[in-house]
Amino acid sequence: MARIAFLLLAEMERTFTVERTARAVAESKGRHIGRPTTWPDDKIDYAPLPREQGNSLGEIASKTGIPKTSLHRYLTTAPLPHARDRTGVIPVATWPNG
Repeated sequence: MARIAFLLLAEMERTFTVERTARAVAESKGRHIGRPTTWPDDKIDYAPLPREQGNSLGEIASKTGIPKTSLHRYLTTAPLPHARDRTGVIPVATWPNG
């Protein structure tokens, strides 16, 4: 029983090692690994134009390639008091008690 557990742990470690190596190779070649951090500014700046023309979020999403949930977040007119800017940092003006 202990041998099976050891073999499973060894196999998991081999898998993790291969993944870390592949990630290091890709990053050394300048490739981004994982989820994109933000959408390009030109696409975000373009998104309000078709919205003002009456296009739906689905139509805008298919034109820009930005998911509807992200478009909805970018196209809201009044940000929430705790909303973060596009860099992910909470602006000082919206800090509680400050």
